Amino acid sequence: MTSRQPASRRRAVTAVATGAVLAVGVLALASCASPGASGAAGERGPSIVATTTQVGDFTRELVGDTAEVTQLLAPAQSAHSFDPSAAQLLALADADALVINGAGLEGWLDDAVSASGFDGVLIDASTGIELYGSDDHDHDHDHGDDADAAEDDHAASSDDDAHDDDHAASDDHSGHDHGDGNPHIWTDPELAEHMVHTIAHGLETVPGIDAGAVTANEDGYLGKLEALDDWIEENVDTVPVAQRLLVTNHDAFTYFIDAYDLTFVGSVIPSFDDNAEPSAAEIDDLVAKIRATGVQAVFSEASISPKAAATIASEADVTVYSGDDALYGDSLGVAGSPGETYLGSQIHNASLILESWGVTPSPLPAMLQG
Repeated sequence: MTSRQPASRRRAVTAVATGAVLAVGVLALASCASPGASGAAGERGPSIVATTTQVGDFTRELVGDTAEVTQLLAPAQSAHSFDPSAAQLLALADADALVINGAGLEGWLDDAVSASGFDGVLIDASTGIELYGSDDHDHDHDHGDDADAAEDDHAASSDDDAHDDDHAASDDHSGHDHGDGNPHIWTDPELAEHMVHTIAHGLETVPGIDAGAVTANEDGYLGKLEALDDWIEENVDTVPVAQRLLVTNHDAFTYFIDAYDLTFVGSVIPSFDDNAEPSAAEIDDLVAKIRATGVQAVFSEASISPKAAATIASEADVTVYSGDDALYGDSLGVAGSPGETYLGSQIHNASLILESWGVTPSPLPAMLQG
């Protein structure tokens, strides 16, 4: 049987809490520097570290050239199996802030923080986002309400008392909440807007940060994310709901599927974790679902071996999207690839999914071109 999402769009969103910033350590990395970063941190403003490729991209968009941004994870590298090197752990001493995806994605984080003994600002981008798998709540795809909430939170973040409260929280060195749901929140552009707002609010509390630049960059980038969301929705809406079928490499696209009212037929790896392996029975079951539902394609992911996806597609006699046509799931792509940035990865993913349904996407909005 087909595994369907609810007919109404569900949004895993709650208001972004002003307590999104918890100070639990200072972290710096000697490797994976952001493009163009050079010289001592003092010459470039504060030193900011991001764990994953997605939050690294968000953070670079927000600080521009006013701070140095480094990230732990390399492009096409999975966060699920990451293990910091000894050299990276030794480098966890000089940065002013650490930006994480949160939601339990970085299971290795607490050990890294403990081993490094850092004491700076931790910004958890998942704060205020309700995870699938933890509770069963209905959420609506309502840009207006979410935009208003973000504006209210942003206004509060500029208040001196709010900043004092955030700094007061930096005395709390307790561990952060990993959550127990699906951590792939960035796959929904609207949730990405919440992540960006949370990161921006946190960065504004970092000593030495150019808060004015962060605010201006946030406003511009949120406009692009909203344009992306609108563009995807407009194109998906040209496809009858019953034909919006998707099979992916692993269960990383729940929030994207829910945002645009798709039917998730199944995944090659039936898990949030891309390191899991499907059993023979699970493969047979997915092939049967593909045949029964009329799915036309199986999507591999750029950071995962396409072999299992190709095998299932072959057995079901459907197209496999792999190689340059794989989706960007757990990680953004390498420099020069369509998925080098978050915006590029989402445009790439949506375009290929639409193509698999026989739809030629409409031209991108002007602010997303180039």
